[in-house]
Amino acid sequence: MPENTEPEDINDELPEEGGEQTSPIDQRQLADEAAKRRKELPLLQRIVKHFSKDRAVYRELVINAETLEKRVALLTNGVLDKFEIEHKGENRMVGAIFKGRVQNLEGGLKAAFVDIGQPKNAFLHYWDMLPAANDSQVEFIRDNESAEQKQRKARYQAKDIPQLFPAGSDIVIQVVKDQIGTKGPRSTTNIALPGRYLVLMPFSGACGVSRKIEESSERERLKDILRSLTIPEGMGVIIRTAGEGKQARWFVRDLHMLLKRWQAIVEKINAPDRKPVLLYQEPGLIERTVRDFLTEEVDRILVDNPEDFKLVQDLVGEVSPRSRSRVELYQDPIPVFERYNIERQIEQLFQRRVPLPSGGEIVIDETEALTAIDVNTGGHRGKDGAKDGNFITQANLEAVTEAARQIKLRNLGGLIMIDTIDMKNPKDRKKVFDTLRDAMEDDRAKHQILPISALGVLQMTRQRHTESNTTSMYTACPHCQGRGIVKNPRTVSVEIQRKLLSVIRRLREATSPDKELEINILLHPVNLERIITEDREFFRDLMKSCKVRLGTKPDPTYSIEAFKLFDGAGKELR
Repeated sequence: MPENTEPEDINDELPEEGGEQTSPIDQRQLADEAAKRRKELPLLQRIVKHFSKDRAVYRELVINAETLEKRVALLTNGVLDKFEIEHKGENRMVGAIFKGRVQNLEGGLKAAFVDIGQPKNAFLHYWDMLPAANDSQVEFIRDNESAEQKQRKARYQAKDIPQLFPAGSDIVIQVVKDQIGTKGPRSTTNIALPGRYLVLMPFSGACGVSRKIEESSERERLKDILRSLTIPEGMGVIIRTAGEGKQARWFVRDLHMLLKRWQAIVEKINAPDRKPVLLYQEPGLIERTVRDFLTEEVDRILVDNPEDFKLVQDLVGEVSPRSRSRVELYQDPIPVFERYNIERQIEQLFQRRVPLPSGGEIVIDETEALTAIDVNTGGHRGKDGAKDGNFITQANLEAVTEAARQIKLRNLGGLIMIDTIDMKNPKDRKKVFDTLRDAMEDDRAKHQILPISALGVLQMTRQRHTESNTTSMYTACPHCQGRGIVKNPRTVSVEIQRKLLSVIRRLREATSPDKELEINILLHPVNLERIITEDREFFRDLMKSCKVRLGTKPDPTYSIEAFKLFDGAGKELR
């Protein structure tokens, strides 16, 4: 082989041994830092906090606004509990209401495709075009349906959809699932307008209270308030968890605002323009944050942008004037997410391996079909070096608690499988199941959790509204195309050998057998190292037997799997 083909030092091109950083973040340290910040609260707020039911919990809402993106983090005792991100120019469609036109009906899929004026048509199942069944997470206590709605519910079935909504007919739909990958947005005709304390359902007469409000006396009080509200016939209302402890006037005000918003939508629906049109769009990240996250339990709100600080103050003032004092403008030169160790927690959020305080870890793999979460004990062992049953249970409890947190933070949806460490005691298995269920209780996305199977697997489904945070912030590796693996140097070397023999055979058919051929190989330095060391003799024999002069040139920008062959004139040989 030609001289001067030795690769340069490529240590800088290779990842460090061990791969991604998996050292756990000390949550006790985060809690200690949060406790110090808690002491800085105004005296009156500290006194009120001292007598509250969750006085041991300190919550901070941190808003980071930059030119290209806005981020919101909810910290509970310094630990990242909720995280949302919105990029500038992002077309968020979940919650948007459109006046569309049925493009075509697919009987095999039992679905309609609706033109909403977007690049992709909305997908609409037949059963999403019928009146929705009552939500199991809501206790319905008031029937406000009109006679027409009752007749429609009893009369219409999925088989009637082609007659009710033929191709070309206008239809009002709401997007419930954003466009993910090549799939268009999923939609429904069962419209729901969320407010601060209420959800208005213009086409459903069912009224109820969220089952997440568990205290019986409070539920009865809210039921009485719901019965007293003046709701137009045919419309339904659900009291959200944020309404817990609120007086009747707040619900009256929220209902008035929602009805006014719906009236504006109706005016657009009745407009003569028949083109697909956007009727309503959910507000931006900051407005949604104040609406959905801000409760009396949030002790402090930090905003690092003056304009957004003013916006948050105004929004908070509308919801709870006395809470305006909790909104602070962050002016420290250190970035706010760095100052409160949020960046470190976000970095760990996107790692495949998530360490646990005990020394174990969970491994999270997102695939097209499902998300798999594996529980490993790591090097931690029980008494006398053996993994005892008690430790295994504790490790599983720790793992499912962290898994629930990661599921919510990463916005994982669809089918989720958690492979726990085998437990023989049925009581231990139930304890782990109950722990996961309790940890997911505050999740705003609908989910269903099944008990641990005989194989030790926890199965759950979670409603997917948008892409996971990993998918929205990362793209598939151009080297491995998202597989997470690449061919090793030996395999690539063998492929180069095969390609060379094929090219040489073809070139020999068009040239004299005595003519020396010149072929140059462009490849990654790692593969070059393999060729000039372990496979050196083979390539020497190849050059001698085939009368070929081989040249090699390393290129660290190449994929580790890629290589190209060129002739002496620089023409690529395929």
